[in-house]
Amino acid sequence: MKILVTGGAGFIGSHTVVELINAGHEPIIIDNFNNSDKSALKGIKKIIQKSVKCYEKDCNEFKVLEQICIKENIEGIIHFAAYKAVGESVENPIKYYENNLGSTLNVLKVMIKLGIKNLVFSSSCTVYGQPEQVPVTEETPRQPATSPYGNTKTMCEDILRDTIAAGNNLKIIALRYFNPIGAHPSAHIGELPNGVPSNLVPFITQTAAGIRKKLTVFGSDYNTSDGTNVRDFIHVVDLAKAHVSAIELLNKQADNYYDIFNIGTGKGNTVLEIIKTFEKVNKLKLNYEIGPRRAGDVEKIYGSVEKAERIMGWKVEKTLADSLEDAWRWEKKLMKK
Repeated sequence: MKILVTGGAGFIGSHTVVELINAGHEPIIIDNFNNSDKSALKGIKKIIQKSVKCYEKDCNEFKVLEQICIKENIEGIIHFAAYKAVGESVENPIKYYENNLGSTLNVLKVMIKLGIKNLVFSSSCTVYGQPEQVPVTEETPRQPATSPYGNTKTMCEDILRDTIAAGNNLKIIALRYFNPIGAHPSAHIGELPNGVPSNLVPFITQTAAGIRKKLTVFGSDYNTSDGTNVRDFIHVVDLAKAHVSAIELLNKQADNYYDIFNIGTGKGNTVLEIIKTFEKVNKLKLNYEIGPRRAGDVEKIYGSVEKAERIMGWKVEKTLADSLEDAWRWEKKLMKK
């Protein structure tokens, strides 16, 4: 299939492009590079030994998106393009609503107009908020979002559901990700956070590299095995492969189809377990300290992935140790640049 990947030069997008090619598909990237780097295109080329077509455009521009889909004869879309910094969304909610909702609406309008049927949407486990029970399943009630970013994911899911309920001949899957970490084992592509990382693993690798003086663990008095937060950390390559499984599942469905899948490892790890595993697999010591709790942090969340395994035929292949080894290999590569 010819698949348009919006935000295809980003962290998850670039890995998904590689896995689409590995599975025999033809991805086309559209990315405005607001939150990504053109070096990802070079990295993809090194891995797959050929260039991927990329349009440096914004999918908030309807005519541009429409023209690309017509020109490239697009058969499906994987929609990553969105702003994703929780803190920034609190400070600038309009920016997030305008971009994240606007781009999704544009993608849907173009698909309906041109008769493109298959859409995989990048959602998030943030829609569950602080769940009453873990692991969460796809039937777990969504909680009110704790940030405008999280709210855009909830609202986009509702838009997708309502679009299908209106009888449109689309086929849509929303993937609720947990915490993607790691990098491609080749170290040609990986995570490139802008400024100070807001995610745990890039902060760990930058601390190990000496870019950050120390890592602060926010809180040690949670109701968990060692008092630190619990999260579900999934290797980005496994997450990328889930998108391939999703687009292939859509291709087999009848029109007017919508479903949601959790994509994670199915188990949680504490922040201290992440730190200790990182130290062990990479044979180094991290400079970290325990600090007070951080406002807005969920105590524990991880999800059941039984539905994705059963219906999509997808399964996690990589371990936490693999993820943290690959993340450090990628950081060391960045240090050499």
